[in-house]
Amino acid sequence: MIVRLSEVKVGQTARILRVEGRGSLRRRLIEMGVEPGALIKIERIAPLGDPIEVKVKGYYLSLRKSEACKVLVEVVDSNEH
Repeated sequence: MIVRLSEVKVGQTARILRVEGRGSLRRRLIEMGVEPGALIKIERIAPLGDPIEVKVKGYYLSLRKSEACKVLVEVVDSNEH
């Protein structure tokens, strides 16, 4: 099932399918490793839902919820911690 990264739960791992948008935001996400084919794991979500801490390619990143909404993923591991 294809969902937005912002909808994935803590502890789940997903494969990035597409990064939407244009310009500097899309380019910045891809430069940080948030690119199609990469696996991304949701590590933590702040109490109010923003930001979201993820692990991708061995690095930890904090993404705004608005940024996570631009990333389409497919959940590959639904182990929740």
